[in-house]
Amino acid sequence: FLQRMTGIATLVRIYVERVAGTGAAILDTRKTTPLHRALEKYAVTCGGGENHRMGLYDRIMLKDNHLAQWRKHNDGSLEDMVHAARKACPELDIEVEVESVEDFQKVAAAKPEWILLDNMSPDQMRECVALSGELIRLEASGGITLETILEVAETGADAISVGALTHSATWADLA
Repeated sequence: FLQRMTGIATLVRIYVERVAGTGAAILDTRKTTPLHRALEKYAVTCGGGENHRMGLYDRIMLKDNHLAQWRKHNDGSLEDMVHAARKACPELDIEVEVESVEDFQKVAAAKPEWILLDNMSPDQMRECVALSGELIRLEASGGITLETILEVAETGADAISVGALTHSATWADLA
């Protein structure tokens, strides 16, 4: 058990050190071991990372599957989807996943607290950062590795989420 948690904290520290000085926070995801979420998320903070969210209850997260359903069943825009979510749960922050600069611009008009830039190139991320202003925080995600994280951090994204922090960390050898 200790080897597992130490392995997570060690991997997080490597990611954090890789982006030092950029201002980007390293976030975990909900991709955790069943029944160990709180412990693995604690290991992330011990390594210098930050917890994204614990469950489906502490932030509205509108991802690609939600966007597809919204478009299928509503004539409204992505902006309308954000407004509907805010009306349903005004006490929660809203984060919307986008995969293009065009969708970013549509969602940004609704002013969610966060926009998730999923699987975008660094050039696309830089364009979104330039368009975002001060009110919307940006999270980069999607296949980010130790080899690519510095370039992503240098785009100006506020945070970078990495599922591998918990689902792919190797166990530390404490012998």
